[in-house]
Amino acid sequence: MSSTSTAGRISLDALLRDDGLYCVYQPFVDVDSGAVTAFEALLRAPAGSGWQSPVELLDTARAAGRLADLERASLRASLGDAARLSDGRPVTLFVNLEPDTLTRRRDVVLEALAARAGHVQVVVEITERALAEDLAGVLAGAEELRAAGCAIALDDVGVHPESLAFIPLLRPEVVKLDLKLLRTVKDPATVVVAGAVRSYAEQAGAEVVAEGVETPDDLIRAQVLGATLGQGWLWSRGERAFGPSQSQPERFAARPIGAALAGTPYQLIGAGRRIRHAPKHLLVPVSKTLELMALEASVPPVVLAAFEDVRFFRPSTARRFTELAARLPFVAALGVGMPPSPVPGVRGAALSPRDPLAGEWTVVVLGAHTSAALMALDLGDTGADRDREFEFVVTYDRGLVTAAAQSLVGRLTAG
Repeated sequence: MSSTSTAGRISLDALLRDDGLYCVYQPFVDVDSGAVTAFEALLRAPAGSGWQSPVELLDTARAAGRLADLERASLRASLGDAARLSDGRPVTLFVNLEPDTLTRRRDVVLEALAARAGHVQVVVEITERALAEDLAGVLAGAEELRAAGCAIALDDVGVHPESLAFIPLLRPEVVKLDLKLLRTVKDPATVVVAGAVRSYAEQAGAEVVAEGVETPDDLIRAQVLGATLGQGWLWSRGERAFGPSQSQPERFAARPIGAALAGTPYQLIGAGRRIRHAPKHLLVPVSKTLELMALEASVPPVVLAAFEDVRFFRPSTARRFTELAARLPFVAALGVGMPPSPVPGVRGAALSPRDPLAGEWTVVVLGAHTSAALMALDLGDTGADRDREFEFVVTYDRGLVTAAAQSLVGRLTAG
């Protein structure tokens, strides 16, 4: 292949072969103190190379099947710069990662991270759209990155407001508000997004970044939106240097989800909660009430349910879940023998009969302002279905509901 395209553009192969790509670094600034706390690596092609933007590079690499190679080159460039240009000072570096690389080629990322300098703390940014595309894969990938010492930042939040429901599941350490929100502070939709993010950040201790801060007025708007950090041309357009900064690694420490992804909802209940017994026919109205709560929520949540076996996903349940899927951002149903799509819009997952979850009935509703769950253990009765006895807990504890949801998501596969 020649080193230039027919339009005179240096080919992607040549850029990757000759280490032609580089990064500039834009600071994150504390909106209250003005201190620089971190930097984001922004990929660039050489001047005169014919490439107009990083997006063009990404699109071309994706089409050519070389996205992982491009990500590897970007990571090596930015991590190498952070080691050399920081003069040994502790530095926190944000790096961007495409969803496909996170879910299918984590080896590329982990290999680069393993070679990073000891004084370089890394935060990995993924886009909001990644969650809807492969929720289980993103959670699994994020956990591996956290195990490698990297916090997770969720980028472009607010582009698709329905994705707000996914934030509690991923539990990112940093939430980055899409730059358009800064221009629409008075818009009701922006107020909803900002309120949901603020609620999550207060509960989880997450940092909130306002992108696109260009003027002092923008800085005030960022504070109104609940941002703790700002990023934009008010401070820098990106430079080939790491300026003075205040190292605050505790603000960007990785917080793994941990045991929730391996356990079952009922196993997560723990001691100190009152366990009760009831037949199934008395618990069905509780389940329906949770479904109604999801439909009436001001910010639509996700609904995740485990039915033990597909035979308990009856026609009446199928009709209700079809309606849920039509109105909510994500609905899933799990059970032994459950097909990949039991009804239109519902993500299905087949459980192994040996999975402890196959003996539990769970309904979870989780969103920006909503958290509720029915977690029940089948006691093994062999009589009529409606009279089967369960131990159960109904909870609105956000921490427990979130863990239960993560447990179910951990058993899903990409749709």
